[in-house]
Amino acid sequence: MADASAEERARELRTQIEHHNYRYYVLDDPEVSDAAYDRLFDELKALEQAHPELASPDSPTQRIGAAPSERFQKLRHLQTMGSLEKVTKPDDILKWAEDVRRRLDSDEPVAFVTEPKIDGSAISLVYENGRFVRGATRGDGEVGEDVTRNLRTIRSIPLTMRLASGEQAPPLVEVRGEIYLPLEGFRRLNEQLAAEGRKAAPNPRNAAAGSLRQLDPRITAARPLAIWVYGIGASEGLTLETHWQALAWLREHGFRANPGAERHESIESVMSACAEWERRRAELDYEIDGLVIKLDSFSQQAILGSLHQRPRWARAFKWAPTTAQTELRGIHVRVGRTGALNPWAELEPVEVGGVTVSTATLHNEEDINRKDIREGDTVIVQRAGDVIPQVVGPVLPHPPGSEPFRMPARCPLCDAEIVKPEGEAMHRCPNRACPSRGLETLIHWVQSAMDIEGIGEKFVRKLWGEGLLRSMPDLYRLRVEQLTGIEGYGEISARSAVDSIERSKQQPFFRVLFGLNIPYVGFVTAQALAYHFGSAEKLAAATQEEIQAVEGIGPVVAEAVGEWFSDEENTLLVAELGELGLRLELGDEERPAEGRLSGAIYVITGTLERFSRAQAQAALEEQGAKVTDSVSAKTTAVIAGENPGSKLEKARRLGLTILDEQGFEQLLRG
Repeated sequence: MADASAEERARELRTQIEHHNYRYYVLDDPEVSDAAYDRLFDELKALEQAHPELASPDSPTQRIGAAPSERFQKLRHLQTMGSLEKVTKPDDILKWAEDVRRRLDSDEPVAFVTEPKIDGSAISLVYENGRFVRGATRGDGEVGEDVTRNLRTIRSIPLTMRLASGEQAPPLVEVRGEIYLPLEGFRRLNEQLAAEGRKAAPNPRNAAAGSLRQLDPRITAARPLAIWVYGIGASEGLTLETHWQALAWLREHGFRANPGAERHESIESVMSACAEWERRRAELDYEIDGLVIKLDSFSQQAILGSLHQRPRWARAFKWAPTTAQTELRGIHVRVGRTGALNPWAELEPVEVGGVTVSTATLHNEEDINRKDIREGDTVIVQRAGDVIPQVVGPVLPHPPGSEPFRMPARCPLCDAEIVKPEGEAMHRCPNRACPSRGLETLIHWVQSAMDIEGIGEKFVRKLWGEGLLRSMPDLYRLRVEQLTGIEGYGEISARSAVDSIERSKQQPFFRVLFGLNIPYVGFVTAQALAYHFGSAEKLAAATQEEIQAVEGIGPVVAEAVGEWFSDEENTLLVAELGELGLRLELGDEERPAEGRLSGAIYVITGTLERFSRAQAQAALEEQGAKVTDSVSAKTTAVIAGENPGSKLEKARRLGLTILDEQGFEQLLRG
């Protein structure tokens, strides 16, 4: 029998572990390291093994361990889980809002709440006196399957509610939510299934539903499922008047309610949210297929009621699906501007996310073979927002006679022998004179670096084919009479193109530096180098140690920059661009502004709600701060939005200041 001190310690450990689970899985803001968490967990586990009577069902150690089931039992829901009427056009939302007004027949204000519609599996969680006792799938809305043991393995589902000091838990609360699989978890799962020779999941929703319905809870536990809760069903002891209050209550009691939920005073505001979220969906690390719109007032919801299990007080505004299946016609290789060989997929055209897709990225040979993608396969294609479509994986089995993909041994354009540098995933053509390499560099120059108005990839390819362009200096020597007569160009369009090219000479030095195609030098790195050295001449004369001293630049980048400028061919190119009138020195207007943040260095990670990345960077630079891509001990603070990634973890390890969006706005206001 356990003594009082062991019982007290077990209770204390359970409280600490559940607190840290809440910080990590619900708030995404851990207070302790993984090692410290593991020590607490292992101590509790050892204590419960020594004293089995202490191992209560709601202990964090009891999430996993049940034996596999033969089948799922049926559970009748305490309250019907209705399905939502779907709409796909903005006009349909306005018509619904008019119908709501007509049915309410009142001058009482109508408020709405919008939430991202998670593309997952709907579930019901029942809590009695604050403890999770059972959970079920939606099923037909009246009866679902008992998946309690699997739900207990999902760490973002609290086994006990968080209660304030002295607060009594309600006798009964039924929490409604959506189980989902994050996109990175979906990718890893399909890679694992492909490695095991099993059929890939066609989309994250199917993967989440399949993971939730595993007869062995240990399989469910091994998959990174998560939950967003979206409402309360049956309850006893709760007095809530609005859906917005219900979401707040859920957050306060330890549940993971989506931070993207918004309350609106007008249907026009709802419409704006629908448009904004369709743009933002590509920034999320999980799939949403629309927006759920609900009346906020529970009394107004009751007046409207439901029809055939579909509430009149809510609608699901849905977008086109972002995954589809189609045939992989072929795997081709394109040589990029740095010599990297980029495989891409030629697809049987298919509609994905409202866009017809016929090509998709395949990353590299290792990625293709890890997923076991072969020509002739039926494949799953994924597209989120404006992101380039990707091939998620094959739908097995492969067609008879198919072979694994192999990168060509020689460059498809210049026949140079392909190399694969040690430690890199990409194969490369080492020939600097490779035609495609020069072509891709020119496309990068006009589109990304110099942003020349009216000049794009089509223009460059046409002039490349005509033999008029082979390098950046060629672009600045073009004459109107050379362009006139080329298909699609008359005198007016030819003069407009030449004028745009001439105006681009006024672009700042860092854009020229960005356009030179120096390995590892992106937009932010080019800015850092330009601000630090002030001119191409000083940068070219700098040692590797001096380059590495620039904030945000490590030894690999410093070595690449030094090697690039030590090549005579490259120094002649820079000199030629200078003779043609391009800017190779930092202008006064380019120099970092002097302000109250002068000397401070910030890193922006994740998605901010009210700022684009460019807007946030510009706002900091206007007050004299520097913005870099990498976190280091020199970083003043990290500004973290939604889905911040590894930079936030590194900032925490270094003990840096971390600002959320509200803190960022306060910083800007001083």
